[in-house]
Amino acid sequence: MTYRAAPWPAAALWLALALPPAVPSAAAHEYWLEPSRYRAAAGDTLAIAAFAGTGFRGERKPYAAPRTLALTLVGPRALDMRPAAVNGDLTFARFIAPDARGALIVYRSDFSPIELPAAAFDRYLEDQGLDGPRAARVRMGAAAGPGRERYARCAKAWIAGAAGADAGRVTTPAGLPLEIVPLADPARGARLALRVLWQGRPLAGARVRAWRQPLAPDAIPGDAARRDSTGVVADARTDRAGRALLRV
Repeated sequence: MTYRAAPWPAAALWLALALPPAVPSAAAHEYWLEPSRYRAAAGDTLAIAAFAGTGFRGERKPYAAPRTLALTLVGPRALDMRPAAVNGDLTFARFIAPDARGALIVYRSDFSPIELPAAAFDRYLEDQGLDGPRAARVRMGAAAGPGRERYARCAKAWIAGAAGADAGRVTTPAGLPLEIVPLADPARGARLALRVLWQGRPLAGARVRAWRQPLAPDAIPGDAARRDSTGVVADARTDRAGRALLRV
């Protein structure tokens, strides 16, 4: 489950969660929203797409209307974009930036089951830092069998404004079941303080990782199918208050 932000015009930041055992975990690949550009002035036309992959390299995923519970543009007001979205389209939505103070895109899906062979599932748990489920499977031994889980996606993308940002648009929780909330405008500074919420409450012990990818001029992302994967630039666990600090 991912949150995307533009911390400065030259790069995009991608944050992903690995969750403790009480929370359904994400699928084997990261999933993120990607705007056509990460900075916009009032009146600019933008598009939003979704990708699944690793390290900013991935495959574009079609919009699935039956699975989408929320697709919202948060600007001067919240706008439900689902009525304009087309099932199966590789572009989730197109919209005009209402002002130059930043826009937040919020996406939520319903649950879907997944099954992986035992060895592949165990490697996935180790890679994601899901220590609780991995320990439980070790105790079960061969009886653990294939890995089965239900996953849902809670993703956000922050599009920085051409003028001074309205930080409240990105620092106010959007009401997702699982959510990464920056404590200040993520477009400023190399240290990103954040909190993780589960059902609106602070989530302790969640592993938060960040990747960073350079952008083309005018804050345009590169081709996700052609660019190289990037490595993790920051890795932290949330404290009892659900907070973490990433040096990105």
